[in-house]
Amino acid sequence: MADVKLSSSGSGIIMNNAVIALLRDMSSSFSRRREALGLSNPGTVDNIAREVQKDVFLTNSMFTGLRADLTRPFSVNPLFQVSHAFAMGSQGLPPYTFLALYGTSKVFLQGNIDSDGQLIARANYRWSTSFVTKSNVQIAFGPGQAMLSVDNDYTGKDFTMSLKSINPSIIEGGLTGVFVGSYLQSLTPSLSVGLEAMWQRVALNTGPETAISYCAKYKGSDWIASAQVQEQGALNTSYWRRLTDRVEAGVDLNLQFAPGLGQNGLMGAGARKEGTTTIGAKYDFRNSSFRAQIDSSGRLSCLLERRILPPVQLTFAGEMDHFKQQAKVGLAVSIEAQNEDTQRQQENGVTTPAVPF
Repeated sequence: MADVKLSSSGSGIIMNNAVIALLRDMSSSFSRRREALGLSNPGTVDNIAREVQKDVFLTNSMFTGLRADLTRPFSVNPLFQVSHAFAMGSQGLPPYTFLALYGTSKVFLQGNIDSDGQLIARANYRWSTSFVTKSNVQIAFGPGQAMLSVDNDYTGKDFTMSLKSINPSIIEGGLTGVFVGSYLQSLTPSLSVGLEAMWQRVALNTGPETAISYCAKYKGSDWIASAQVQEQGALNTSYWRRLTDRVEAGVDLNLQFAPGLGQNGLMGAGARKEGTTTIGAKYDFRNSSFRAQIDSSGRLSCLLERRILPPVQLTFAGEMDHFKQQAKVGLAVSIEAQNEDTQRQQENGVTTPAVPF
């Protein structure tokens, strides 16, 4: 009984301490002021220029040759489907790929294996509404082809923290791998700033390398501007604007500054500057979408996606490099073959869960 009274009195002294009370009042006041600003979550540092680089530009969507995708969903909630992808005359795509995915509101599992023997598996888990862990494993033939990455994202009301590790290992007796941490905070309803730090060590016989970058994003009523600066001498800026309900456009500028040779042939006497500017636009029709972009290196690209029928979509991709006098063309057809069970689920109002992709 004496121990209980002593513990209660000790906790009471701590809670009634003037310094603790002051810190508690300051924290409560700061939280109330943050809520009064009406700040929203700014997203992640990796997607700070998502509107331009992923929504408008088609760099990640380009392909060549012929491609056919056949998707068969078996369930809507939980989400479960398999896919068969065939490619011919395509650069970087194997002739055949099998993919299967399963998703609920907490779990996302995806695995695909191709005819070249490459295996890629993804596993995401949502611990809470704010915290998600994402893992990716890649196994292929040949030395140095295996990769493991683990991402941890915490999403707050007005900030996002991320910690990413690539090929982490302690087998050699020390820590090796690549580790990236980032933080993005909303300061006003329109302005958010953040930073990203990277630490990597390839092997124990080599020293670690570090890098840090700073970023900012400003959001207007119908436009978004972002910038990211790296200590090594790299600058990336982007500007996105919605012109109409169906048209959006963006421009991206990437500059690289590296030490060069001066007039006397001495290193560090000068600086070599390299840069690329890309301009793109996206137009959404009723049953199709058209995207086009051109960069300062003379490369013109376009991508047309058109849904012929509800389960059938055609995609045409074309690229022309004026300086190299090269042209690439790609054509793809995607078919989604639903069964009676999935159609019945959709008719009954069953919706796809919020999968942590």
